[in-house]
Amino acid sequence: RARFFIEPEDEEDLKKLLCVCTLRRIRFLLIGSGSNLLASDRMIDAAVVRLSAPYFRKIDKCGKGLLEAGAGVTLPELLSYARRQGMKGCEFLSGIPGTLAGALIMNAGIAEGNIGDLVRQVKVIDKNGRVRVLKRKEAKFSYRDSGLKKYIILGAILKLNSAGSGKSADKVKERLEYRRRTQDWAYPSAGCIFKNPSGLSAGKLIDLCGLKGMHIGGAYVGVKHANFIVNKGHARASDVL
Repeated sequence: RARFFIEPEDEEDLKKLLCVCTLRRIRFLLIGSGSNLLASDRMIDAAVVRLSAPYFRKIDKCGKGLLEAGAGVTLPELLSYARRQGMKGCEFLSGIPGTLAGALIMNAGIAEGNIGDLVRQVKVIDKNGRVRVLKRKEAKFSYRDSGLKKYIILGAILKLNSAGSGKSADKVKERLEYRRRTQDWAYPSAGCIFKNPSGLSAGKLIDLCGLKGMHIGGAYVGVKHANFIVNKGHARASDVL
């Protein structure tokens, strides 16, 4: 439960909201689709904000191989649009839930690539309502991290390649099938919990400790992939922690 839950209509609405929260000294917490969050069991004393209005979910081609997408566009929507436009290069994002903004904040990806590799520029707004356009270098992407956490992401321009949609569709299907085979998709989770140590696999290390299937309450260490903590029924945040 949150003190407030707000979905601004557009950029101007968001600016007004930031102004009100500053004046009233209300804590401001931005979320994407919530797929990579562990929400507190207690009430969240904040204005929880989600950029899910149509204004923030636009996708358009904006040049040769360039695609402009809003913060609230989900990764499956992004993949689907790119495929229809005959563009490829983002297939590695198949099966990763969440929004574009959430993916950019944590530089989502797999061994094949990260979303930061595709970025040409990111449009952001700071907590004082100032809008900036950052180039990829300024976003400071690194392994499952970025320098974007101090901003609210409004959208981004991604650089993709042109190709036949058939090849792209095949790659997406292949990635989804692999994820279904190797990850615990049967139950809710927040995705992989731990970052991989350099040159090692967090999931494999947890497995070697014999922890697959261990549980506290309804929270279980994944049997297919030990870097997942899945909710097998009424798990609380405290169980996962």
